Amino acid sequence: MLAIIGGTGLTKLANLNISRRQVVRTPYGDPSGALTFGEINGNEVVFLARHGYGHTLSPHEINYRANLWALAQQKLAGIVSVASVGGIRADLAPGKLIVPEQIIDYTWGRKHTYFEGTDKPVTHVDFTQPFSVPLREMILSSSKELNDPVLDGGVYACTQGPRLETAAEIRRLESDGADMVGMTGMPEACLARELGVPYAMLAVVANWAAGKNDSTQEIHLRAANEVVAEALQKVHRILECMSGVCTV
Repeated sequence: MLAIIGGTGLTKLANLNISRRQVVRTPYGDPSGALTFGEINGNEVVFLARHGYGHTLSPHEINYRANLWALAQQKLAGIVSVASVGGIRADLAPGKLIVPEQIIDYTWGRKHTYFEGTDKPVTHVDFTQPFSVPLREMILSSSKELNDPVLDGGVYACTQGPRLETAAEIRRLESDGADMVGMTGMPEACLARELGVPYAMLAVVANWAAGKNDSTQEIHLRAANEVVAEALQKVHRILECMSGVCTV
């Protein structure tokens, strides 16, 4: 079964034939909402709205540990995170879709591991490749089957939020090697790794990052929301294609 975590703009799946919703209690508190189970083209999928169904949770307020733990109990083949980002790299214009392959974490103060407390041993999880290679390839191949391939690769910078970045901060991220910027990829990706669940991201470029192109003076959020809404139609098609072949 494929799990999908929906970010900004994706609080529900239009092509999901819902069968049930399940409230999951976890040792780490409450997830962002109930898990929604259903089928896409006859294939079982579970969906979780990262920011809550009313989009009420800011990135730093999300209980990532509860979200990932709740999903990991469902015997998953993998988790696909759908997330909006700001484009830093020159080819990452608004409306583009990209499957990043690396992360730089700039967040702070978030509960980022399950291995803490005196009752747990010190555990170092390998994170050299933060995203599942087979699951990334599945997203990419599904997009190619639709004759509308998404961009392959790139470095995702995860910032604290909820405010957007300054132009100077984006210049710093770019000098660090970042191609795009978002606020939710960490600790989500590393928690999935600790739980042993394959995890990959399908990122929607909502706007140019601060200081880039038409975001030189400010970021136009209303226009960004419109871009995301349009791009999510393509995301739905990719997820529909993936749900029938997810065997990682």
